[in-house]
Amino acid sequence: MLVSVIVLFLIVRFIGQKIYDRSPKSGINGEMYVDINGTKQWISIYGQDRDNPVLLYLHGGPGSSTSSYDYAFTRKWSDVYTVVTWDQRNCGKSYSSDQNATTLTYDLMMSDGVEMTKFLLDYLDKEQITLLGHSWGTYFGCNLVLAYPEYYECYIGTGQLVDFYQNEIAFKEAAAGWAANDEEGRRLVEQLSTNDFSTEYFEARNALMQRYGYGILEDGTDYNLIAAQVFNPYYSIMDFWKLIHSDYSVYEEFLRSEEFGGFSLPGRTEYQVPYYNINGDKDYQTNYLLAQEYFEQVNAPRKKMYIMQDTTHGLLESKSEEFSEILHQIAEEEHQNGS
Repeated sequence: MLVSVIVLFLIVRFIGQKIYDRSPKSGINGEMYVDINGTKQWISIYGQDRDNPVLLYLHGGPGSSTSSYDYAFTRKWSDVYTVVTWDQRNCGKSYSSDQNATTLTYDLMMSDGVEMTKFLLDYLDKEQITLLGHSWGTYFGCNLVLAYPEYYECYIGTGQLVDFYQNEIAFKEAAAGWAANDEEGRRLVEQLSTNDFSTEYFEARNALMQRYGYGILEDGTDYNLIAAQVFNPYYSIMDFWKLIHSDYSVYEEFLRSEEFGGFSLPGRTEYQVPYYNINGDKDYQTNYLLAQEYFEQVNAPRKKMYIMQDTTHGLLESKSEEFSEILHQIAEEEHQNGS
């Protein structure tokens, strides 16, 4: 019986993968490894019309690849964008244990970003692309468009991070308010030392968000996350095995380093490209209030803030349909403005 269940599972998975592996008639569907600064970095490309603008999705973390399931929400944008998902160096399908000896720096990550951008411009025959960053990806994306505006036609940030240290100070203040009449909550708040971003710090931080209803996937997902992984056309069983056994300690070191602080955004508000934010009003993973304050200071050719109601940091998964509707509005606005 066990063998029969396994065989049935593999057959259903094979059929599902084949369905999602189909290429749109006038579009593109593919995956590849790109040589970036001496490493092999994985991307997928999916779009229904090759003439559409290209959008590069920058995942969060740092080091938190979403490639095991993100096609389930990125393809909802594929009628207005050719969407590229990218596993940044040494995570997800770009992971390689021999890269763990490489220290991550501001300059190295920025170089990866601009080299990947140049590759996409050439490969997809575009003059510019749009960047969409989530969480750490917003830190990364803002720095790329600030430093290399000539390569980008638009910036979209969701779960916008402005300054990591200020973000953690704001989180501790918010958590203290949540836990005011809760002894266990106050004990967790006492573990939040912003001078020591240890594993224990983040465990306490996550426990507080879960305890008071601000968890990343507090509302679940509006699609079946397990099915999305089972039918992922880009992932083999071995890919999932490697993902589970990957060592991301190099990213933990990066997060605590001064190099990570180089991405801080306060005082850097002059954008030469349109600037959009889509944030949840219950997002304390990256504090949405700090994102709003920064947004007010931004100077850009066009800018707009979207606030999703009763929404935490996991808006791409929990409310992918609503997020897609907003992204379509942005695409239409940029189209009308000739981008």
